[in-house]
Amino acid sequence: MSEKQRIAIVTGGTRGIGAAISVALKRVGYKVAANYAGNDEAANAFSKKHDIPVFKWDVGDYDACVQGIAAVQQQLGPVDTIVNNAGITRDAMLHKLTPQAWRDVIRVDPESMFNMCQPLILQMREAGFGRIINISSINGQKGQMGQTNYSAAKAGVIGFTKALAQEVAKKGVTVNVICPGYIDTDMVAAVPEKVLEGIIAGIPVGRLGSAGEMAHAVLFLADENAGFITGSTLTANGAQFIAG
Repeated sequence: MSEKQRIAIVTGGTRGIGAAISVALKRVGYKVAANYAGNDEAANAFSKKHDIPVFKWDVGDYDACVQGIAAVQQQLGPVDTIVNNAGITRDAMLHKLTPQAWRDVIRVDPESMFNMCQPLILQMREAGFGRIINISSINGQKGQMGQTNYSAAKAGVIGFTKALAQEVAKKGVTVNVICPGYIDTDMVAAVPEKVLEGIIAGIPVGRLGSAGEMAHAVLFLADENAGFITGSTLTANGAQFIAG
């Protein structure tokens, strides 16, 4: 960290991977704003435990993002780091997938990239510094049966990252994406036991990843010494899927 204290927003930042990222950033000296969508009880408990302010807005709504970002900046100062972690699933085979389930996932997962980055990108360009770290998924790389919506959404996050990285490369702003594999979070814990056993059997390291490991990857990409790393996809899945 430089002498200047960096300020970060982490979307979906009060639970699971997002919570681990928020805590890790604070630990190394960031001012952190943890965004959340709906679970007030969990968010307030997180805020009290870690002394991290929480901000409630829907990342799938552009106007809500503009207002939420403004509230963060009024309280903490100019944001120079964004971790776009928020995402949802609405799984079903395509022949059973409803238009609403398709729209819900597309609205939150890839559209939130635009909603969060567009209001801040000019500010970052003018400041000559910014770190944008987007969280995709192994299933955005390889696809997954029953997740046409989620796989398409997370693949879109990768494409967004590559394009934006080229736009701002000369402005001191880096844009990278992390593709976690199966991580030991509440979402994965909800998978039926037999299915989960099969998933773990297909991971060469023989276990699920941890939220802390994903947070460590974020710290690496957010660091000021990582300025030559941009437009990159960091695959973190225990060798379950090796991207060429």
